[in-house]
Amino acid sequence: MLAKSTQFARLLAFFIVIVTVFGCNPTRQTSKKGLKYFERGEYEWAIQALKPLADQQLAGDKSAYYVAESYRLSNRIGLALPYYQKAQTQGVEDVLINYHIALAAKSLGDYPQCKAALTKFLQSKPNRFYQIRAEIELENLDKIPTLVQKQSPVALFPLMGNTPKTEFAAQKIGNELLFTSSSKPLIYKNNGLPFLGLYSAPLLKENEITTPHLFSTQLYKENANDGTPAFSHDGTTVVFARGNTGKSKDPSPDVDLYISKKNGNDWSEPERLAISDSIAWDGSPSFSYDDRTLYFSSNRRGGKGGLDLYRVPIDNSGRFGRPINLGSIINTPGDEIFPFVSENGKLYFSSDGHPSIGGLDLYVASRNDNEISIEHLGIPMNSIGDDFAINLSDPLSGYISSNRPGGKGDDDIYFFKSSGAEEHWWSNDSTNTTTNQVLKTVNYALAVQVVQPDGKAIPGVQVSTRRNGETSEVFTSDKLGKIDALSLNSGDEIQFKLEKDGYISARSSFSLEGREIPQALLKKELTDTTFTFKIVMDQPEIGKEISQFYQLNSIYYDLDKADIRQDATIELDKIVNFLQDNPQVNLELGAHTDARATAAYNQKLSQRRAESAVKYIIQRGIAKDRIKPKGYGESQLINECSDGVDCPEEMHQQNRRTEFKIIQINQE
Repeated sequence: MLAKSTQFARLLAFFIVIVTVFGCNPTRQTSKKGLKYFERGEYEWAIQALKPLADQQLAGDKSAYYVAESYRLSNRIGLALPYYQKAQTQGVEDVLINYHIALAAKSLGDYPQCKAALTKFLQSKPNRFYQIRAEIELENLDKIPTLVQKQSPVALFPLMGNTPKTEFAAQKIGNELLFTSSSKPLIYKNNGLPFLGLYSAPLLKENEITTPHLFSTQLYKENANDGTPAFSHDGTTVVFARGNTGKSKDPSPDVDLYISKKNGNDWSEPERLAISDSIAWDGSPSFSYDDRTLYFSSNRRGGKGGLDLYRVPIDNSGRFGRPINLGSIINTPGDEIFPFVSENGKLYFSSDGHPSIGGLDLYVASRNDNEISIEHLGIPMNSIGDDFAINLSDPLSGYISSNRPGGKGDDDIYFFKSSGAEEHWWSNDSTNTTTNQVLKTVNYALAVQVVQPDGKAIPGVQVSTRRNGETSEVFTSDKLGKIDALSLNSGDEIQFKLEKDGYISARSSFSLEGREIPQALLKKELTDTTFTFKIVMDQPEIGKEISQFYQLNSIYYDLDKADIRQDATIELDKIVNFLQDNPQVNLELGAHTDARATAAYNQKLSQRRAESAVKYIIQRGIAKDRIKPKGYGESQLINECSDGVDCPEEMHQQNRRTEFKIIQINQE
């Protein structure tokens, strides 16, 4: 969805919300209503409903956390900071909270707080995807003092015509300024602003416009976000991005590229470009100066991380070829967006993955023989905010967009003019120079099938996915038990939750970490690799050990102790999830010891261990009548290490375990 410019530059991420059961008093009803807004992605509505409660900081209330998430997911992360901090002091648990605090602090120019939060986040041992992002951010922080000292010989002027709404992605066409603006009559519930559309206004001077008007009725859709058009230099073709309505039941793609041809004084009905990926975000298109290449940004599979820049060759008949990733010199694990290629062949773009002062910063990539240099455009082109969507009217002047402090609206347009003599007005020294090497690309995919323990496919299973901690998509398995193939990016971890009546709800996960093919082993420039991943679901049965069908490891204890070890909490948390997902099932937690010490002592020790595990689970909200602790002592050893047998410690530890089996199935 094109929520706003930089929101438009990122995937919307919808989090699975574990909702506390609320009563019927007005305060709780407001909380419930706010959470429903959040779940539907109506973040501005959620903020309005939950912010009064968040400001009260009521004990046990998570409103502050959801306000913070709503600000972040509607691209107002600076406003999220105090609410993340409130949520943290209230004990809200989210493995990513320090990561979000870091980025929020950076967006406000508080680099020490950003560094402290990133350090704390990395100490929590996050998954590989976010570990890479955090390490890069931490490394880039050390480069900020150099970046802020770089001054480009540029004068920057806010556009006289900016409003409290959103205006961005401006380009001069004749004597008019064309731009994207949140000026449609309907409200986009993600951010509380009107839907985005294409507008134009006569230029009084380079940084001043008169009253804007709709650019084209043919390129207008009332209940969708339209923006960031790219025009061929002969003026006969336009490619732009269009998002869906923002409604959860809208089946259309999130953001795709559309093409339209000049038709008299207007444009033809837009058609979706075939290069768009139906399961990816595709946006911010731009033609090369010779109109032989289209550049755009996408998070399609096989990329380097978040949003990557791609190029597509265009033949003499106007047909588009196959999208090609620009490679890891340009693209990073972060986001690269809003490409623009100048007359001299230099590639301008915005990124939050290269060293930046704030969020998105502006860069230029130049090729010199065998080398590509990437240069930060310095100050005043960049700020602690998001700076993006550069468009050169000529080699010395043009427009950028920014949400920097001091602006009029969400995003504003700025006109810039150089005092230099030619396009290298931005050139002082390079912030990053890398040898141009041809890196081979792998398109990773995951084929998921849901089966019974005997391998028989299970159709009609609802499969919810979370990618790297954030809600992704929901599927229903077909008659072969399969769902649509999932694209994978480097470091991805996908968690699955499976539900179907008559079956035990299941959870599982798949990580790409450790499975990626090294560059040295790749033979082709592009390789397609699909992993097959089977998830087992079973029907509830008295006496069945749940590890037979639920991704679970046994819990182990130190010698002669009943304390819950740190590694055991991971498995106990899975049991909490299992019991929450399957309210019809009661479990026995059976604790076992090794054969050392007497049988009577071991019986008592195992009972203490079982009760210790039960206590942990009850403290996390599970009713105590759903869990029965039972100590088995040394009566059920799983190896030959019985009394008097000399065994290594590792084999004794195998016997010191807790197992989980179904003892009761209740009517739902």
